Amino acid sequence: MKVREVMVTPLVTVTPRTTYEDAAFLLQEYRLNGMPVLDEHGQLLGVITEKDLFRALYPRYEEYLSEFETYIDQESQEDDIDDIRGQPIEKYMSHTVITIGPDAHILQAGGLMLAHNVHRLPVVENGKLVGIITREDIYDKIVKKHLGTRTAKKK
Repeated sequence: MKVREVMVTPLVTVTPRTTYEDAAFLLQEYRLNGMPVLDEHGQLLGVITEKDLFRALYPRYEEYLSEFETYIDQESQEDDIDDIRGQPIEKYMSHTVITIGPDAHILQAGGLMLAHNVHRLPVVENGKLVGIITREDIYDKIVKKHLGTRTAKKK
């Protein structure tokens, strides 16, 4: 089975200037856990994920060590989201992106995801983003194709 048969289109995308708040709302609204980040010409620059946004709520290790007392109070740490809500996501997004072509096999995509510890791969053809494939998409198709479907037994 090819990536093009499984990939998701159309895509919800953002720009590097999208705010933390807007990116978080888009992820919630569309029930996504990540989105491609494109420049004004549609070129793929990176990916922003729930994990990236979640990680922004925590100090970097060096900050934690140098300002330990500041991070003991989780209530004030939780309030830090007010300080970052208007920040552009370019500060938090992943800039290194592993991509795959639409004619690759879905198990190749799955192998890349496992090897690089990512949950999604942007699908690029002729230098343009044409879709995205997730680990869940692959698993769902493989299970349905080879194991079929059945309803859960009620207890």
